[in-house]
Amino acid sequence: MRQPERPRLALTAVAQSTVAGVLAAGMRAVDATVGNGHDTLFLARKVSPGGQVIGFDVQPAAIDATRRRLDAAGLGGAVELRLAGHQHLSDALPNEWQGSAAAVMFNLGYLPGGDKRLVTRPDTTLHALDGASRVLGPAGLLSVIVYPHHPGGQAEAEAVAQWTSSRPAGWSVQQRTSPGPVLYLIRRDRNADRDS
Repeated sequence: MRQPERPRLALTAVAQSTVAGVLAAGMRAVDATVGNGHDTLFLARKVSPGGQVIGFDVQPAAIDATRRRLDAAGLGGAVELRLAGHQHLSDALPNEWQGSAAAVMFNLGYLPGGDKRLVTRPDTTLHALDGASRVLGPAGLLSVIVYPHHPGGQAEAEAVAQWTSSRPAGWSVQQRTSPGPVLYLIRRDRNADRDS
């Protein structure tokens, strides 16, 4: 008799589970695309007490929803939210954050429940990934979920795939696929050049 297949974990859960392995209280983390705040809250829980999360989004509705979620959990003080695109990530962070974040998370595409015409784009995402690689500390982890099936999503997915495949020595990339999104887990080795 054939055993039923186990349900596959959603890639968002896989991303959080993997990122959890590099986080501890007192660390720094970045949510490059806060959306409705699920990853932001996850990061805040993992780095508290004493740690800090900085989150970015271009939509006021996303910032507001995230702030409400954090406040309801009593973790608003651990997070600074910025109304700005992820492409400004590296320049907008304090100097002491450069090369010190334990994790940076991206969940690309559009805001669930929001305007589906407002999507992340290849040009800004590639700039953001370059910035995230500079912010990431030794042995840090960059998590990127890409959604190829919405308008413009395939071009962004191809750009992210190209970016991950061009990582220099000292960086490792794992890819997890699903019928929908694709997850990249990019690790910076302890001795990797952060400006690469």
